[in-house]
Amino acid sequence: MQTVSIPSLVRIKPGVLDRVGIYLRREQISRVALLVSAGPVEELLRRMQEGLQREAVDAVQTAMVAEASFEQAMRLFAELPAGCQAIVGMGGGRALDTAKYVAFLAGLPYYAVPTSLSNDGYCSPRSSLTLEGGRKSLAARLPVGVLVDTEVCLHAPLPLWHSGVGDLIAKVTAILDWKLAFHERGVPVNDFAALLSDATVSQFVSRPSRDLEGMRLLGTALMLNGIAMEIAGSSRPASGSEHLISHALDLLSPHPRLHGLQVGLATYLVSHLHQRETTRIATLLDTTHFWDSLRANPIPLADLKQALRLAPTLKEDFFTILSTRDCLPEMETLLTTDPRLEGCVTSD
Repeated sequence: MQTVSIPSLVRIKPGVLDRVGIYLRREQISRVALLVSAGPVEELLRRMQEGLQREAVDAVQTAMVAEASFEQAMRLFAELPAGCQAIVGMGGGRALDTAKYVAFLAGLPYYAVPTSLSNDGYCSPRSSLTLEGGRKSLAARLPVGVLVDTEVCLHAPLPLWHSGVGDLIAKVTAILDWKLAFHERGVPVNDFAALLSDATVSQFVSRPSRDLEGMRLLGTALMLNGIAMEIAGSSRPASGSEHLISHALDLLSPHPRLHGLQVGLATYLVSHLHQRETTRIATLLDTTHFWDSLRANPIPLADLKQALRLAPTLKEDFFTILSTRDCLPEMETLLTTDPRLEGCVTSD
């Protein structure tokens, strides 16, 4: 019988950051390790610390996380003070992936406090960490608490929101790839996980606004995508060929773009390969002005072409639309003629 772990504490609303201490105290937690993204979060960290102090929750360790690496996670695990009852990750993906893995190693509950909604990683059963220079997706655990201050996320830079939109709409092509893998290779599909993933997209697409309610919908959707992966026991409900293309770009570029920006572009491309859902995907990306953030940091056409060649080789026994044929000729035509992509991709 499958056992599924899901968050028991969920707060997605304004003012959450100042109340983290209250939520932890209710869980009878008074000693935590606080892992925070390095960068311009001093004011947010101060608010977090003051909220913990008001509830007599002691941050027995506070560490700034500059990179999401296996080596740093192991060091932080080794340095955990005795009597630590929980791990709190605050900030962006680097701190949250590191905190999630440290909690997994220590067997401690993990509380996620994202300060932006740039991807679904804050509530997924995997940690994306570098190991000896290469990126690895390592087994971790879902947070027991998801604490999203929508007002804080609303004030995060616009490209981070666009990244979250891109990572969310990717679930559409991920499900198409999953079902294709079932028909072509007999890969089992968990219908509930697939339904949950698609429903989260539909909920946000119905109101894709950058305001407090839009942040609540996006935060909820990304969280539920993470839970869909836990239910499925794999990344299939949230990750398909579009993620392979993004991973390939990460390997090829010394300075990769935001994960969700790469994934959003790849999702649009892959929908053309499937010849399904393109209008739904394009409408969301157009409505949210997603393309503007990509045009601010366009991707060289040569890198994209190389990524399209590399992507099908990255994950063994992971059947997607890219496995069915040489897709590069179709993609080259689209990349050089589609008006939506003008300015998003630079010529050779």
